[in-house]
Amino acid sequence: MLPQAMSPPLYPPEMTIPMERELSNVGVTPLKTSEAVDTAIKQDDLVVIVVNSVCGCAAGNARPAIIEAINRLPLAAKWYTVFAGVDREAVDRARALFVGIYPSSPSIFFLKNGKVVFSISRNQIEGRTPASIAADLVRAMREHTIDISSMTK
Repeated sequence: MLPQAMSPPLYPPEMTIPMERELSNVGVTPLKTSEAVDTAIKQDDLVVIVVNSVCGCAAGNARPAIIEAINRLPLAAKWYTVFAGVDREAVDRARALFVGIYPSSPSIFFLKNGKVVFSISRNQIEGRTPASIAADLVRAMREHTIDISSMTK
């Protein structure tokens, strides 16, 4: 049996590429390897890693909330995404950073110096509106970013 990181994707690219594009169209960078994850988290800035998913709450709640939050504070953080069931190596590496947090997708993690400072898991996404999730994301960006006064629209 292959390790999960080496296993083929669970979902065909033609299914997941449009979901990934929803986020990349607003500046969220896809991470495909463990090395890419390691490079992303070495930044001094606030880093956000989204564990994207094909599920309904990702489509109806998480991705719209992320887009809204980025539109409200476009430069407050560096945004990245790994896709559960697709970018297995990158997802495994990212989840190794989320110490003590049960793996779920979709989920959103704010990191400073490689450590989680804020997170929203699937159970905090399901049943909520994108606007309420976006408000939490904006609040967290404001709390964990030094000077965002010049970044707001």
